[in-house]
Amino acid sequence: MARKQQHQGRDPGGGAAEFDAFYAATAKRLVSIVYAMTGDLAEAEDAVQEAYVRAWQRWGRLTAQGDPLPWVRTVASRLAVSTWRRTRNRVLAHRRHGPFVDVPELSPDRVALVDALRELTPQQRQAVVLFHLLDLPVEQVARETGVSSGTVRTRLSRARKVLGERLSETSETAARAAEGAVSHG
Repeated sequence: MARKQQHQGRDPGGGAAEFDAFYAATAKRLVSIVYAMTGDLAEAEDAVQEAYVRAWQRWGRLTAQGDPLPWVRTVASRLAVSTWRRTRNRVLAHRRHGPFVDVPELSPDRVALVDALRELTPQQRQAVVLFHLLDLPVEQVARETGVSSGTVRTRLSRARKVLGERLSETSETAARAAEGAVSHG
């Protein structure tokens, strides 16, 4: 009831229903995108939640400008990167003191991809996620990240090189392990 009154107090024209539908249609995918950027599901969920709170506060202006999703995605990405920067030392300390526990029920390929994405700089990871996972054109990635198209292309090129190396190392290791299991079995 308080939520309904809050919505009605802000937007008697019915924007609350529009916002709720927008949230329901986009939140899960956005969490996945930010998770791919950060490698941390809890941080991704927090960043996305905060981005939607900020979007609701500006809902009328955002919808007047067109599709609010790029704005929400940019805010969530920036919040996640800021959090990542603040907690980088904490994460490194945890890695030194034991293996990282992955999210349950992820396939080995997905775990390898997330691990490889963690090897990228935050800017490269963001470019890869926006370009490859969201299929955004380079120009849109540039607008959302606040850099030139050339910078986006450079980040993508460097990221592809790192990902190619890491993922080929992972597949070679898996192939050797499978060969060893067959020859000893």
